[in-house]
Amino acid sequence: MSEGFPKLDVILKTGDEAFHKAGQPLDLKLIDFWRWSASDLVSNATRGILAEYIVACALGVAKGVRAEWDAFDLLTPSGVRVEVKSAAYLQSWSHKTLSKIIFSIRPTRGWDADTNRYDNDLRRQGQIYVFCVLNHTDKATVDPLNFEQWEFYILSADILNEKFPVQKTISLSSLLKLNPCHAKFEEIAACIQELTW
Repeated sequence: MSEGFPKLDVILKTGDEAFHKAGQPLDLKLIDFWRWSASDLVSNATRGILAEYIVACALGVAKGVRAEWDAFDLLTPSGVRVEVKSAAYLQSWSHKTLSKIIFSIRPTRGWDADTNRYDNDLRRQGQIYVFCVLNHTDKATVDPLNFEQWEFYILSADILNEKFPVQKTISLSSLLKLNPCHAKFEEIAACIQELTW
């Protein structure tokens, strides 16, 4: 038995769970909170989580609950650590020009939720990076739920480490020079498998 407070076992929710007070359910459900907090799928934070979910679905690992603070985003059934990065030309707020596509690739200290400890060394935590671009430029029709509006570029962390060992960000143009696997949703798993043979 560990000392203190061990990692919380999070139970998958349905959205039908009611807020309550003094043992009585209120006329507020968890789905109401989800709608309030996560309906803007174009916002940077929510879009990033959505991109993780899309890639998790492509890899067949979207069951259970997302682990927010893990050292890497996803783990494939074969044990490959995957980092998912997201960017978009459009933002939720008013802007005069399209955003530049830039992804974070900074090395980090991995954190373990079971021990609440960080690694000593800075490194890229994933073996594979999936760069997700919401590649749509019309605000009237942008729809992050439409897989046709997404493009996926997949690259081994070994290449990033070789070409950009300490660089914190990478532009789409620089990424394309590294010849990543350019995939549609249904090709993501095969691309990752091909890169990890």
